[in-house]
Amino acid sequence: MADRLKGKVALVVGAGSIGPGWGNGKATAVAFAREGAKVACADHRLDAAEETVSLIEKEGGDAIAIKADVSNGDDVARMVNAAAEFYGRIDILDYNVGLAETASVVDISEAEWDRIFAVNLKGAMFAMKHVIPLMQKQGGGSIINISSIAGIRYTGVDYPTYYATKAALNHLTRATAAQYAKQNIRVNAILPGLMKTPMVEHSPQLAAAYGKGDIEKMWAARAAQVPMGKMGDAWDVANAAVFLASDESRYITGIELVVDGGVTLKYV
Repeated sequence: MADRLKGKVALVVGAGSIGPGWGNGKATAVAFAREGAKVACADHRLDAAEETVSLIEKEGGDAIAIKADVSNGDDVARMVNAAAEFYGRIDILDYNVGLAETASVVDISEAEWDRIFAVNLKGAMFAMKHVIPLMQKQGGGSIINISSIAGIRYTGVDYPTYYATKAALNHLTRATAAQYAKQNIRVNAILPGLMKTPMVEHSPQLAAAYGKGDIEKMWAARAAQVPMGKMGDAWDVANAAVFLASDESRYITGIELVVDGGVTLKYV
């Protein structure tokens, strides 16, 4: 199907990529544009957001780049206002920002704990805080929070901040969905599993946890954990986001859509 998001405006937070290739937010922004949406691409690195905009424009799409620090409430308000003023509305919010730093509860510093919570959780709250009033005036909208299977499972990696923030994001999603359902504002979460993305590739800590610093060994170890025998990629997340953003999911709210190749089906 084509034009599943025609006439809609999407704000993708985390629309850039940390390195070459396709991150979840970058692929989602492009996928939204391919389905007819106008896309505000926000990222803490303006050049990364501009790269995504360039890809969209080369395919004939309509997009703008916005620089934003999601841990700062004023900056998030400015980001939302910039998107709304440029396009006149926001129909879709895709919050695709997350940090994963390894350290046990014994070893992690208070400053690092607060930094991860500010980006992974508080940023999502800020984004919804400023987008929901617009959606209320418009008569509805779709909010998609990109969480993780780490919010529902221990994955073998010692990053309690990631587990805690993603679990909290899942329940924040459910609670917000319940509160605004009568106003036709749908709020859902996508829980990716072991994905092959630039964020994972450029994480020395994950490489150390899975492959003792060897990237190829990390890829192999992660793929071996998946019942389907392979990792997913950013397009698997993007396709799920397109569904939740479109009217095809108009009767779906408050769910955790697991995109993991069956990892969470395993007993261990």
